[in-house]
Amino acid sequence: MAITAAQVKELRDRTQVGMMDAKKALVAADGDMDKAIDVLREKGLAKAAKKAGNVAAEGLADIAIAGNTAAVIEVNSETDYVAANDKFKDFVKQVGAAIVANKPADLDAALALELDGVAIDAAAKALTAVIGEKISLRRFQLVEKTASENFGAYLHNGGQIAALVTVDGADEETARDIAMHVAAINPKYLDRTQVPAAELEHETAVFTEETKAEGKPEKIVPRIVEGRVNKWLSEISLVDQEFVKDSDKTVAEYAKSKNGTVKGFVRFEVGEGIEKKQDDFVDEVMGQVK
Repeated sequence: MAITAAQVKELRDRTQVGMMDAKKALVAADGDMDKAIDVLREKGLAKAAKKAGNVAAEGLADIAIAGNTAAVIEVNSETDYVAANDKFKDFVKQVGAAIVANKPADLDAALALELDGVAIDAAAKALTAVIGEKISLRRFQLVEKTASENFGAYLHNGGQIAALVTVDGADEETARDIAMHVAAINPKYLDRTQVPAAELEHETAVFTEETKAEGKPEKIVPRIVEGRVNKWLSEISLVDQEFVKDSDKTVAEYAKSKNGTVKGFVRFEVGEGIEKKQDDFVDEVMGQVK
């Protein structure tokens, strides 16, 4: 029988599988929706799809480097237990290698890249079916450097945080030391020139009101505010921060002592920005009793 676009859409909505998988299942089931779902379940695809609504906020971040190109990636799972799974870790490495080699323009392009003839998106779903947890490539960022620059890569706690730093001059060890600082301190910007004007204006206004509320003489308020703004800028700007391995130097001063200049950084922390599901233990237990 002829399969309609509406049927394919309904099956996709109910199972979250790909369009072609949905169409093939409907053809095999002669258009019967429930049988088509059974077909997908038998193939393991529906199992993967049922996990599609779950929150995948654990996983691993990783860094792949090939010549003058680096890729920082995050691949998510539902639990940190799966992040220790060898199959999952191998998948993360393969994804990073594919992205740094092919330099996709966006996430959709990355998901379409192939690993041994299978698209990353499909490979993630297949791994979901094997492991039993939702696996997904969440994000990536490509970084290019020149021949005179060095990458420094650092993974904290096996990949819970990935930090990549680019330094002009110096050496890879210097860049890696600064990447360790980035992982630990989590700067917001490279330097104060990158702070958006609106954010600077907002903080200045807040500091001004705080200073006035403290009862400071009006004539010295601007000077106090200026000092507080400068302190705030030094706390959020990488190059102005005290270097974690030598607090007598800023990060910029440390790089300079090694004949280098910090050019940029990327920091991925697994699950940042994702609202994780928080189960109440008492409610969970009572729900099982009922």
